[in-house]
Amino acid sequence: MGGLKERLIARALEEGFVAARVCRPDAVPQVAPRLRAWLEAGYHGDMGWMERRVEWRGDPAALWPEARSVLMLAESYAPGTDPMARLAWRDRGVISVYAQNRDYHDVVKKRLKRLARWLINEGGGEVKVFVDTAPVPEKALGQAAGLGWQGKHTNLVSRDWGNWAFLGSVFTTLELEPDVAEVDHCGSCRACLDACPTGAFPAPYVLDARLCISYLTIEHHGPVDAALRPLMGNRIYGCDDCLAVCPWNKFAVAASDIRYAARDDLAAPALADLARLDDAAFRARFSGSPIKRIGRGRFVRNVLYAIGNSGDQGLRAVAEALTGDDDPVVADAARWAAARLAD
Repeated sequence: MGGLKERLIARALEEGFVAARVCRPDAVPQVAPRLRAWLEAGYHGDMGWMERRVEWRGDPAALWPEARSVLMLAESYAPGTDPMARLAWRDRGVISVYAQNRDYHDVVKKRLKRLARWLINEGGGEVKVFVDTAPVPEKALGQAAGLGWQGKHTNLVSRDWGNWAFLGSVFTTLELEPDVAEVDHCGSCRACLDACPTGAFPAPYVLDARLCISYLTIEHHGPVDAALRPLMGNRIYGCDDCLAVCPWNKFAVAASDIRYAARDDLAAPALADLARLDDAAFRARFSGSPIKRIGRGRFVRNVLYAIGNSGDQGLRAVAEALTGDDDPVVADAARWAAARLAD
């Protein structure tokens, strides 16, 4: 199968992936005990789905016992500008780089399906494709396959393309020669840990999601703890700080798909405009975007926290107009923002 694997890797690169490597489904025995310890510590917060199907999350071989090989793939979404620069634009919202255009799930999965069809035509067997849509430990498998290593911020880092990459996988019943696993190259660096605005890393390689701004703005339902709101700044969907400061990004590969380039209206959107969105306008503006999944209430809540942190008296009236919003979480955020600006 050596010839098939070489052609498969070449085909993956033609599809736009920046790297492709192979490992066995049972190559990550360390995942299960680490996952159990993480869940027992309560670091998953409201993400109850992390506790479901935990046997699959801890053992990819259990997800599909017939699989013999896993092709792990990385697709770059590296930004063309410094995402940290917009944190100083206090009347503007900062949206995580990956969410400034099309939903990556749709883009990457189409590439994976084309690659999987090619593999079936060339080598036979059966396949299943995943891109953050099943209980698959992509980052651990990525390290086992040699794509990169899980950095101290828990994301995959590569010496060849930094850490701005989406991960996808193709499970197959075919026997493909596995690649050599990557080793850790973080050394004594603490850039990602020290950059976290909320101190969400209780230790290197361990993330407490309950303090992570990405979790708070996307996964967390209800009001955010009042002590954390000022630390969120103008981040209204996700947070890229720990990714942006990684020194390995000097090797970042530019995103090849134009659908990852920031939409003009999402690169640095005005907080005032976003706060005024009703449900219909929210759905229309974020059609095709991953932001749409969190709904208008959670999104406007985030926007109001950013307004409260802006120090911009011109936005006080915008917050006050939402203190009677039908969504109690939005109304609470509006009252907090208005009071903070009043102070």
